[in-house]
Amino acid sequence: MSATTDRPPLRIVPFRAPTARLALKTVSTFRGPLDGAWWPRSRDLTHELSALADVLDPLSGRITRIAVNATYWPAIPSRVPVNGHVVKVGWFTTELDPHKIMLLSHTTGSWNLLVIPPETNAPAAARLMAAASDSAGPPTTASALMAAEHALHGNSMTVLDQDSEEAWEDGDDTSSYQAAANRPCRLITENAGSPDKARSRVR
Repeated sequence: MSATTDRPPLRIVPFRAPTARLALKTVSTFRGPLDGAWWPRSRDLTHELSALADVLDPLSGRITRIAVNATYWPAIPSRVPVNGHVVKVGWFTTELDPHKIMLLSHTTGSWNLLVIPPETNAPAAARLMAAASDSAGPPTTASALMAAEHALHGNSMTVLDQDSEEAWEDGDDTSSYQAAANRPCRLITENAGSPDKARSRVR
């Protein structure tokens, strides 16, 4: 006599890594120092870079090289797998903004993205993604956006380069950051297929 159970039979479900949290400016606009923002889920750069490049690779042409600043990453891989090929990773300490990452491709030239610390809370990340991907405001750097967010909202982030030359001082105008942070954010996901099919909220 066999035992019975109300539980459904087990199924093998293919593992799918979480998609990259990424916001990009529209293709037709002047891009300036930043093309958007990336909010990684951890500081495991090998895993996070693969997920990020997997999204950008079909949107911009084959990603050929990635450059990061070593300040906030505990370990930096020399290569990462991306859509069936391998991409070299280079690191810098002074030549690249500590809050920025650069991805080079054959067709776009480069993607310059603000890196939002993984520990950042969702409201702060949403503001930073909106500001970095905003095309209406004045051009600004990654460190300047981070400093503006910190000046306006205090401890919404756990990581800020306190020694940055672009740290926001009392009296500086943060109105442009506030305006950009309040505009809709165009979130690109791995399933979007193209920037025109981007979703509009941070997950």
